[in-house]
Amino acid sequence: MIYYISDLHFGHARVIDMDKRPFSSIEEMDAALISRWNEKVAENDDVYIVGDFAYRNGYSATWYLRRLKGKKHLLIGNHDRHTLADSSAISCFESVDKMMHLVDGERSVCLCHFPIAEWNGKRYGGYHVFGHLHIRRDDVYQFMSRFDHALNAGCMLNGYTPATLDELIENNALFRQQKTATKENGAELGILR
Repeated sequence: MIYYISDLHFGHARVIDMDKRPFSSIEEMDAALISRWNEKVAENDDVYIVGDFAYRNGYSATWYLRRLKGKKHLLIGNHDRHTLADSSAISCFESVDKMMHLVDGERSVCLCHFPIAEWNGKRYGGYHVFGHLHIRRDDVYQFMSRFDHALNAGCMLNGYTPATLDELIENNALFRQQKTATKENGAELGILR
């Protein structure tokens, strides 16, 4: 099985408030992220971490990586500097790159932490899986939301667990609908869980 996830931000206290994550502490968030990951992922599954694995964390990236099942691949995000500097952490990854292309089933997928306007296979139905935006609905989100095949892999949109491509498609559609519903009735809807 192939899974995708981004913006875990293991160990990052500020991200709890920034993303309105349903955790009261770093310890609770980290434990939930590890538990949810391991409930879903098997040892032979591939998990593409689309950037920002850990940030300002008290434990090393290796400490987290050794607790997570599956074959892990890192797409480098803007907050992965410390992870990249840790040779022990790097040895836990099957691959590390800034951008990657793969085939998931019969679907072409371009992976990059940062959302991009053009990607390989876009004109032929290929998907772009990205992170970085978290739950922002700014001008970049507005632009990217015009493309049905551009999918935010942010953990906060996907139940704080790695997601299949089909789950990303469904969860991104639900996130877009939340915006429409919010605009229509003025109520702020919760983040997908």
